[in-house]
Amino acid sequence: MNPKFKAHPWHGISAGENAPESVNVFVEIVPSDTIKYEVDKETGYLKVDRPQKFSNIIPALYGFVPRTYCEEEVKNLAVANGSTDVTEGDHDPLDICVLSSHNFSGGGMILEAIPIGGFKMIDKGEADDKIIAVLVDDQVYGHVTDISQLPVAEVNRLKHYFLSYKNLPTEPAVVRIDDVYGAEHAKQVVSASMKDYLDNYGE
Repeated sequence: MNPKFKAHPWHGISAGENAPESVNVFVEIVPSDTIKYEVDKETGYLKVDRPQKFSNIIPALYGFVPRTYCEEEVKNLAVANGSTDVTEGDHDPLDICVLSSHNFSGGGMILEAIPIGGFKMIDKGEADDKIIAVLVDDQVYGHVTDISQLPVAEVNRLKHYFLSYKNLPTEPAVVRIDDVYGAEHAKQVVSASMKDYLDNYGE
């Protein structure tokens, strides 16, 4: 890559030298944000997706794992584990939430995190997994190796966000969570999304 140009956060950064044991994360939004940002796939710049209309503020750092994509392999993993109505992946990079005891002022940064579990979320028939991870060497969360070690209230808070962040008061829920899985399955999802990326975009 030409060092004169900024790397595209999805295509120009690796998933991590030790992926899926630990992964690189591009952070799009932080808990203090009242605007939902996401990376524009064409330019790589953060863009405004939408203002947060209600009180559903993300409770952790939120972004994606570079060079991942959710399509056939991720779909097959969801179907093989009981979500038989899933027809496809969500055609996006793999979403990830990173727990940390530190305050971050804004997104647009890269960090290293360790997957400890995740939610098998289904959005209108699409596999839309949400990986839960911890910031490497975090003073409070750094020792956690599996989602089962987190307080139940912490897991429920994350679940509530994802079950409600797309909802409108006048419309029925559009997403569901079929499973809360641990670190081993989370790493399988990461590996599946890395393969989907290679199948669609190559090296």
